[in-house]
Amino acid sequence: MKRFLPVLAAALAIAVPAAAHRGHSSLSVVEIDSATGAVTVTHRMAAHDAEPALRDIAPAAHPNLDDPAAMRAMVAHAADAFRISTAAGKPLALRHVTTDLSGDDVRLIFAGQLPDPSEAAFLVDSGLLEASHADQENQVNVRRDGVTRTLLFRRGTAAQYVSFRE
Repeated sequence: MKRFLPVLAAALAIAVPAAAHRGHSSLSVVEIDSATGAVTVTHRMAAHDAEPALRDIAPAAHPNLDDPAAMRAMVAHAADAFRISTAAGKPLALRHVTTDLSGDDVRLIFAGQLPDPSEAAFLVDSGLLEASHADQENQVNVRRDGVTRTLLFRRGTAAQYVSFRE
């Protein structure tokens, strides 16, 4: 019995931290330059959330962020699952600029251009990784002229309206 207790304590010490991370989330930051109309979108997610999702996003690829085919599919998924449009419903075309993989952090950066820099109201929709994780939450911070508006998306959440008009 004296040998069993230290083994049990060690097993619990390993199991509790492993069970601590149960949620799945992403953060997208939309930066809008009202002077030029330039838009930068940065999607940030944990690699330990992204890699299991690659089984659904890129079933023919190896579910690993080191696999170029898997990363191309992840970029395509982000381009398809995240949408921003003008309040009138005109979609903003976003192009992939770069991917940054650092430790457990995955950053996908996209850029676009508003047709009218004075545009101050938008429809945003984020479905990043929702098909893979039932509990996925996607926070989107939209920034314009030093003001940030925050939106939260879960599976089934419709596009949300955000305005910077006074």
